[in-house]
Amino acid sequence: MTDLLWPGDERAGGLLSDAAVLAAMVQVEQAWLDALVDAGLAPKALDLVGLVGPDDVSALAAGAEGGGNPVIGLVTLLRERAVPPGAVESDASWIHRGLTSQDVVDTGLMLVVRDALDRITADVRDQTASLIGLVEAHRSTTMVGRTLTQHAGPTTFGLVASGWLDGVVDAGEEIGRVRASLPVQVGGAVGTLAASTELARLAGLPDPESTAARVAQQTAGSLGLVAARPWHVRRGPVTRVGDALVAATDVWGQIATDVVTLSRPEIGELAEPAKEGRGGSSTMPQKQNPVLSVLLRRAALAAPPLASLLHTAASLAVDQRPDGSWHAEWDTLRTLARRAVVASSQAGELLAGLRVDAERMRANLDAARPGVLAERDGIRRLASGASATTTPADDHTADSYLGATDLLVDTALARARTFLEEPA
Repeated sequence: MTDLLWPGDERAGGLLSDAAVLAAMVQVEQAWLDALVDAGLAPKALDLVGLVGPDDVSALAAGAEGGGNPVIGLVTLLRERAVPPGAVESDASWIHRGLTSQDVVDTGLMLVVRDALDRITADVRDQTASLIGLVEAHRSTTMVGRTLTQHAGPTTFGLVASGWLDGVVDAGEEIGRVRASLPVQVGGAVGTLAASTELARLAGLPDPESTAARVAQQTAGSLGLVAARPWHVRRGPVTRVGDALVAATDVWGQIATDVVTLSRPEIGELAEPAKEGRGGSSTMPQKQNPVLSVLLRRAALAAPPLASLLHTAASLAVDQRPDGSWHAEWDTLRTLARRAVVASSQAGELLAGLRVDAERMRANLDAARPGVLAERDGIRRLASGASATTTPADDHTADSYLGATDLLVDTALARARTFLEEPA
């Protein structure tokens, strides 16, 4: 996939592409059919994988308008192509039996979203390692702390970067929780498992309801998803994914905002990694634009409205199958997830190669004295007036007013190391 108006889209490769979604929906059909066969509810296993592929995307997309979704055309193609030599045509009629279109779309989207979350998880772990290195290298690199855009008090770049680190670990932990909870959707026409229960009853099985539940559980297990009650109009699984992705883009956006600010020529404390052909201007040859940070801010700005649409759709889900609000989710979720993958890659590159000018940070801090120490001096005067037992020697160095910086940095580093030690 490419997107001329979303620079960097190629970083996501084939993730969440039409071909990937189609392949995932075939996986769902295969897992369900296999579970029916294993339960004795369908007569013969069929190999569906490979029967449809990228070459079928255009026709399926064009035909999807007729039924409002691509599953109807997909099932027709699978049934046409699934009859091997020696089989009878009726064997193929068991494909999709007991499922509904929403089951296939919802579960297919969970599968392709999982692939995106796995990519982001790997990127976040790399970002965490990069940030640990930055924090350790610059825990004593003093700089001006700024609040409301103005000089405030002294801090260290190590502490600033440890704040970025906390945010990245927060995002990674939330993505991990959401990834582990992605559910299967196999409720059937109105979320009752009626068809599979009826098949079990007609087969003379002693507990048809439990058989239907086992078919659903086996389907979930073979797809690596969580077994769940039908959630056709309970859209929490979708909004949770959206919220986790937005939380991640929030973090990367905040880091990028710091970088674009501190890389302004008049500040000059940070610089993006240099790369041939990046950061130039079409008209001004002297410029070196912080392009990675600009694109990360773009992603952070664009993501929340997409998640908001997912929540709006969830609130309007009606009856036993949403009429339009469900349909609005598909491309919204895909777009949000794909853009988050792109942003995670860009954030990783930014942090791995970020250039820190410690001398410029120190020079800016020195130039901000004595105002940058005004809070410290006021506290000392107050303590002296209150007959303090000790009076610190008067000095003008910012290093004397860094508070619990070392403790805060150590806490962030310890948490990040624990995060990396846990299995992905």
